Amino acid sequence: MDKNTELTRQLLHTRQVHCQGYLRSDGLWDIEGRMTDVKSFDMANPDRGGQIAAGEPLHDISLTLTFDRTMQIKAVDARIDYSPFNQCPRITKAFQKLVGLRISSGFSRQVKELFSGINGCTHLIELLPPIATTAYQTLWQSERGYDGDDPAVSQFLINSCHALEAGGEVIRSHWPEYANVVEIDA
Repeated sequence: MDKNTELTRQLLHTRQVHCQGYLRSDGLWDIEGRMTDVKSFDMANPDRGGQIAAGEPLHDISLTLTFDRTMQIKAVDARIDYSPFNQCPRITKAFQKLVGLRISSGFSRQVKELFSGINGCTHLIELLPPIATTAYQTLWQSERGYDGDDPAVSQFLINSCHALEAGGEVIRSHWPEYANVVEIDA
């Protein structure tokens, strides 16, 4: 490309993912995740009256997980308010299968087993990783959430990433009693 030629771009698609974490008055937590997809152009679509107008959501999908201090999912609310196909919202009830699972090691594998292919919705599944990380951030040092002196912290944090390796600097510094522990029983 010539150095004097300025590159131009045209916005075609915007995806937004937004997650919020709440402490409930009953001692549980809610994480609300929402995903929207919006096109910058009109799009033909027979299931939505023939057309989806520019700026109107192609997808507007939300998922709320309610969980306890151990990160066990107690309730699920899955919604598909806008989608390109009429049958999309029919899958939301399937996400009740998340109830009873724990957001911990192996969670992604369990989700894949439960919702692979025609058993799930790609977009609701895509919301689960940011919801899971928002759950950790919401509980971490929240008013009644994780406490650095609480042994339950180790169940979720030790060996969960390279910085939190049992033999690593962070664990030796903050939780020396768990240094070099391979697995934590909780």
